[in-house]
Amino acid sequence: MAVNNEVASTSVNAGSSLGWKLLSITRIALGFYFLWPFFDKLIGLGFSTCKDGETGTIAVMCERAWLSGGAVTKGYLGSATGPFADFYQGLADQRWTDWIFMIGLLGIGLALMLGIGTKVAAWTAPLMLLMMYTSHLWPTTNPFLDDHIIMGLAIPAIVLVELQRQDIGLGKWWRSLDVVKSNGWLV
Repeated sequence: MAVNNEVASTSVNAGSSLGWKLLSITRIALGFYFLWPFFDKLIGLGFSTCKDGETGTIAVMCERAWLSGGAVTKGYLGSATGPFADFYQGLADQRWTDWIFMIGLLGIGLALMLGIGTKVAAWTAPLMLLMMYTSHLWPTTNPFLDDHIIMGLAIPAIVLVELQRQDIGLGKWWRSLDVVKSNGWLV
C-alpha cells in the first residue's frame, strides 16, 4: 500500500513546476477564448459585434448586441456551409439558440478561467467546438483539421491532467467544498 501512495504522490509531483504553471495558463487562455466572445456579443465590443465594416467605428450596445435585442447566433448559423448547412441554417432564426450559445460561452469560459467546474467544461467545450466545426465544413486551410478540433482535444486533456495539481486558479479551494467532494462531476 505504501508503494501505491508513493507512486501516486510522485506522479502528481512529476514534471517541472513551469510545466504545471503552463498547463494552468493554457487552461486560462482557453477559457478566455470562450469568455471574450460572450462579452463581445453581450454588449458589442467591436470584434464580431457592433463594428462598422466600412469605417471601423465601434458602437457599443448597438442593435446587434444581445442586451440590445440582437440575435447573436443568426449570422453565424445563417452562414453555415457543408453537409449540415440546412440543419444549422434552420436554427438561425430560433432565439433559444442565443441563450444556449451565450450560457455555454459564459459557463465554459468562467470554469476554465477560474479552475472551478472544469470537468463539466472539459466535456461541454468540445461539444460546442464540434458543433461550430460541423456548421462550417470544410475548413479552408486543411480539409479535416482546424482549431476547433485541436481545442476540442486539448481542453479535456489539459483539464484532466491539471486536476491532479492545479497551480493557478480556485480549483484547490473548490475541490475542498463538501458539495464538490460529494458530487465529483462538479470538480
